[in-house]
Amino acid sequence: MFYTQRRVTDPREGVSWVHGTRIGIAVSGNAGMTWAYLGEAEGLGHADDTLWAPEVLRTPNGYLMFLTVVDGRHPDWSGRAGIEVFESDNLRDWQFRERLELGSERVIDAAVARCADGRWRLWYKNERDDSTTWAAVSDDLRSWTVEGRVIGLPGHEGPNVFQLGQRYWMITDEWRGLGVHASPDGVIWVRQTEGNGVILAHPGSQPSDAAAAHHADVVALDNDRALIYYFTHPVESGTVLAADMAQADRRSWIHVALLTVQDEVLHADRDVPRSIGLDLASQLEEVVRD
Repeated sequence: MFYTQRRVTDPREGVSWVHGTRIGIAVSGNAGMTWAYLGEAEGLGHADDTLWAPEVLRTPNGYLMFLTVVDGRHPDWSGRAGIEVFESDNLRDWQFRERLELGSERVIDAAVARCADGRWRLWYKNERDDSTTWAAVSDDLRSWTVEGRVIGLPGHEGPNVFQLGQRYWMITDEWRGLGVHASPDGVIWVRQTEGNGVILAHPGSQPSDAAAAHHADVVALDNDRALIYYFTHPVESGTVLAADMAQADRRSWIHVALLTVQDEVLHADRDVPRSIGLDLASQLEEVVRD
């Protein structure tokens, strides 16, 4: 698991605590039931860069990471932000390959998948276009052509694309739950109408899962089920755990829920019983092995 390491205890004002961040790695020896911190990914950006939202893709030649890199550390949402590509053969040590030209000096949150037309697409948040999702297309994961906006308002971030139930799905973080769009080909998207087009907006049963889900990633188990990993801010629930009183508004928790497709509608269950979770973990282990 690759994630943004926010600096919760940074004493400076504003949003300095979400800048200067590195990319952390957690590992699991039991297919995701428990996790241990492994350290930071090496070779990403310069010392003063801000690193966000890693998207890791396995290729026949190794691994690619599409990483948001903000030049410098800022007390506000400023600075030049772009998506850079890194290569690795071991998932620990990374080498810079290129910075992509995507038509804006404020693009973040990459997602990459191969579409039904056989071409690769990169989706990303364009902050200069009212925080909407844009796409670029490539035949070789090297040369990219910007296609433009694919998901409009309301504003959002963190697009993630995956296949489930014979369709492509895109989830985005609307800061009130995760917006859902579906596509037959990964090119043309239609918003899901059920639940106002949002999943994981209502609290789960765990005290640390009592708020809307944020910026998620998905691992498909089979054609009809997937695991969705997301984070919450405990302070958003209105009930902060004792362990989180210090910098409560900055802390976050990572959770996992079950996604299913029923009658072409994407559903999320964030309160899956542990017995079912063990079965899902066993299926995830098979997916990872393959």
